[in-house]
Amino acid sequence: MALTSERTKQWFERIHGSKHMLWLLGTLSFLETIILPIPIELVLIPLMAVNKQRIWLLATVTTAGCLVASLVGYSIGLVLYQSVGTWFIEFMGMEQSYQSFQTFFDQYGFAAILAIGILPIPFQVAMITAGLSGYPIVMFVLATLIARGLRYFGLAWLVHRFGHGVLVLWKRHALVTSLVAGVTVLGLAAGMQALAGRVV
Repeated sequence: MALTSERTKQWFERIHGSKHMLWLLGTLSFLETIILPIPIELVLIPLMAVNKQRIWLLATVTTAGCLVASLVGYSIGLVLYQSVGTWFIEFMGMEQSYQSFQTFFDQYGFAAILAIGILPIPFQVAMITAGLSGYPIVMFVLATLIARGLRYFGLAWLVHRFGHGVLVLWKRHALVTSLVAGVTVLGLAAGMQALAGRVV
């Protein structure tokens, strides 16, 4: 934990002190979505707190970095699953998560991408599964933007309103909040499916 905190502090200082802050943040968001095991919120929240005049721009850049990474993962699933995709899943130790999400995705589709974008589960499995299944890219992009947009712009609003204290609250309640939001999404999806079944 101490190592993670020190590394996070170094990243924060490097990004905040650079004239290329937005590019570095976008790159960090990209890497966090693809491979980094450390939540970007640990850097993003303090960065937003000391750059309130650019807080919405920071949220936009972070969302954009995540979206680009998601499209890369989608492309791997669509074109390179048998080579790069399978290697990546094994390298990240996500075999069980990937298999579980396939069933989840087959049942809920769009809502599954939304939920996994909110829940504290690696988003890589959603990218690769969506690409492998040939899920419409427009719908995948829309689900990614909604899920990650809610996540990062929601943080921006909280930091704008409450400042540095949001980081402490996020560390304490991120898991519970994510689970509640994810379950809500699934509940809405299940309700819509049931309604559609009755109409048909």
